This record gives sequence, C-alpha cells and structure tokens, in this order.
Amino acid sequence: MTTRRNFLKGGTAAATGIVFCSCGLLESAHAQAGMRTLPIAVNGKKVKTIDVHAHCHFREAGALLGAEAASLQLPPVRDAQEAFIEIDKRLKAMDAQAVDMEVLSINPFWYGRDRDLVTQIVKIQNEKLAELCASKPDRFAAFASLTLQAPDLAVQELETAVKKQGLKGAAIGGGVAGVEFSDPKFHPVWAKAEELGVPLFIHPQGVPEASKRLAGNGWLGNTIGNPLETTIALSHLIFEGTLDRFPGLKVIAAHGGGYLPSYADRSDHACMVSPAGCNANIKLQKKPTEYLKQLYFDSLIFSPEAIRHLAAQVGASQIVLGSDYPYRWQDHPVDHIFACDSLSDDQKMAVLGTTAAKLFGIKA
Repeated sequence: MTTRRNFLKGGTAAATGIVFCSCGLLESAHAQAGMRTLPIAVNGKKVKTIDVHAHCHFREAGALLGAEAASLQLPPVRDAQEAFIEIDKRLKAMDAQAVDMEVLSINPFWYGRDRDLVTQIVKIQNEKLAELCASKPDRFAAFASLTLQAPDLAVQELETAVKKQGLKGAAIGGGVAGVEFSDPKFHPVWAKAEELGVPLFIHPQGVPEASKRLAGNGWLGNTIGNPLETTIALSHLIFEGTLDRFPGLKVIAAHGGGYLPSYADRSDHACMVSPAGCNANIKLQKKPTEYLKQLYFDSLIFSPEAIRHLAAQVGASQIVLGSDYPYRWQDHPVDHIFACDSLSDDQKMAVLGTTAAKLFGIKA
C-alpha cells in the first residue's frame, strides 16, 4: 500500500537528490495522466515548459549575514540546502519534472536589514543570478532581488537588472516590514516595472501578526499564512487603486494567488454592504473581481479541479506554470495541467509555457 510517507521517501527524491518549496502531492493527477518527462507535447505540438516559481540561494550573499545566514535564508524543510544550486543536479531534477526552463527567484530575507548591508546582498544576488542564467540561457532565467525597503534604490536595481544584467523582472514578498505594497512610497518601483514592461513576482513570507493562532501542528504559518499574505497583498493593490494607477503593471502571484481567486466575488459586494468600510475618495475603475483578469497566477494549486476553478475566475490566459522547486510541494508540476479536461489544448500549452514566454520575452 502506498502511503504519503512512503511516497515522500522514494521515487523522485532518491532519483534527483533535490527538494524545493511548493504546495502538495499529486497522486490523483498522476493516476490520470502519468508522470511526464521532456520533451513535452500537447496533442503532438511541442511546448517549452517554463516554471516561473523556482528558488535558489547564493552562499556569497548569505555570508554577509554571518551566523544568521542559515536561519534567514532556508526554510525548515527537508533538503532545503539544495537551493544552493549545483547545475548538474538541478538540470537532472528539471528533466525529471518535465521543466525546460526555470525562472529563478530568491525569497526576500533582507527587508528588515540595514540599507547598506542589503545593498551589498542584492548586488551579489543579482550578479550571481545573471551569471548563472548566462551560463545556461536555454534552461534558466531569473527575477532580480530588490532593496524594496529603500524604493529609490529598488528603482535603480530594477533598471540595472533588466537593462544590463538580462534579468526578467523582480521577485518581491507580500509586503515590506508591515507596509503594504499599495503604500505610495512604492509607487516609483511599480512605475519603473511598468515602464520596463517586466513582471513582479509576489511570493509571500507569511503573516507574523497571526503567529500565535498559526502555532501548533500542520506548519500553518506556511500552509495557511503564506496564501493569506498573498490574498491581503493583492486585495490592497486592488482596493487602494494601485492597479488603476499602474494599469500596465504585470504582477504574478504565487500559489495560485492565495485565497483571493477562490472567494473573489465577495470583494464585489463589500463596499455595497458596508460603505463605511470603504474610502469614498477611492473610485475604482471596475469591479474588484475584474482586476484579477489583468494579474497572473502560478499553477501551484495541485489538482485539476483547482486549475479549472482558477481558470474560470481569472481566465486560462492568466495562469503560468509553478513548482516551488526545490521545496517539495509539487514534484510533477505539469501533470495536473494535462489532467485538467476543462482546458483546451491551446490553453494547456499557454499554462505550460507560451504565456510565460510572452511575459518574459523568451523564445518559445
């Protein structure tokens, strides 16, 4: 009898030696579709699979934190050290996952740090990301890191990363030291991203204010807290008018956008039910749910049914492939896309790679 424990002990983990951060097991999808390997084709048409949600770290950057490096950089999960990429191992794992290309990102661990220290950390990370991508341009692209607590620096870093280092946008958290992304202090960063035409990848860091209630069994700080933070971040961008101010801003939300797409219609009723709870001076240009159709969401929501619902809410054209590699949430990220019978062949190809290729200017 195959149990969850036995599954985690065997198979892909032994074969690849790699573990990364994602969001669930896919036995049901595997049973329907099988575990695919490269090259990937949909009804005979080849597609370049692009995983927009894959992580890494660089020891050179962490060294600046001294003894704190390990606790701040790596989550408490199995094989988290695999985030320090060994090229051959990573490529082997990508092949086993049926992933042609990863768009690498580094989860922010520096938002509460001194400006000068963070400037050095971000500089090293972006240089190392650019170097790695240049070494294997057919397999790796990357999101820049930003000193987001200093928006003036972040603007410069983003421009350098895109124009000089060849990075494809930036990875950001779900807020900065308790300040929401809708705060006007961040407007220059969003304006620069809009000007450059590059996406921002929101990857949550949890909700520390809820740590007491999220304590206990189940790793709830991540299991519930991470998607909750994304839900909060996106809701502020919508309700505070940030997405109206920057209509060309491209935002990709990790973990399928958290809980927002699952209960988005409630947002359309909030200000009607409680006018006192809404700012009369903020006049949104459309219904809150309509903004979801201009955002992008990764596919790290595990099941064909979850993909069906997300596509019904935001449109299949807004979904891109995500695995959270090397953290072990989804070892076979393409399988539940193939198993989603509600998607047409063209829509499956879009989720697997063609939408991301357009977003990042990558040859499909």
